[in-house]
Amino acid sequence: MVSPLTQLTRDGSWQLDLPHDRNDHLLIWVTRGQGLALLDGTRSGFSAHNALYIPARNLLTLELGRTCLGHVLVVPETNPLSMPCGPHHIRVVESSEQTALTVLFDAVQREQTGQGTLWHRAVQAYGELIGIWLRRHIHDIKTAAARPSAARRLSIAYCARVVDHFASGMSMADHAAALNVTPTHLTRVCKSETGKTAATLLTERQLHAARSLLIETDLPIRDIAGRLGFGSAAYFTRFIAQHTGRTPSALRKLSQA
Repeated sequence: MVSPLTQLTRDGSWQLDLPHDRNDHLLIWVTRGQGLALLDGTRSGFSAHNALYIPARNLLTLELGRTCLGHVLVVPETNPLSMPCGPHHIRVVESSEQTALTVLFDAVQREQTGQGTLWHRAVQAYGELIGIWLRRHIHDIKTAAARPSAARRLSIAYCARVVDHFASGMSMADHAAALNVTPTHLTRVCKSETGKTAATLLTERQLHAARSLLIETDLPIRDIAGRLGFGSAAYFTRFIAQHTGRTPSALRKLSQA
């Protein structure tokens, strides 16, 4: 389904600003403004006529500028659409290709709004065309791209571990040991590649999950604490208060106001 990019921040900018991963594939088509994205283990700027493809379970952040506008195509991971495997940032220079992607987004939006006969099948068909558009452009990028540096590969590997293990209770040093590097080296590489230290990436991923569970579920706070690897509800409460200035209960009530 296609929706305005602003829908991804309906409960606050933290939903994109904090490192997180999703259960769906996202294709973001930026039509105006600019911002910063953490994608595929590195942080880079994006602007109008940039397409950001983020497969499910890939760490990302998006910092949207004040004038940034665009649309997002959300594809459930279970959908049989043939989408690329890895994340990609595509800068679309040719106006004909900009128009082609815009037309496909508009077509999906028109079908889901009108809901005419066989509209689900029409959306699926347009989705396949979007997937073809993506794979063609990614093929061109891969042909010209150099092999990622060792630092970039380490950052990608650490981001993957954050996705898989952020709720395990493992520390940043534990992750460094699993990657056969020192915490100091991992910290330096992550800061250079992503703009955030390794510890910050891990902490902010936990914070995103905590805030999401508080506003999207009725789980007791002690259960959320346990699910996210905190030793106690009291420790979890201190964590939330330190990073948001509010208690978990206050955050939950605020989202329901």
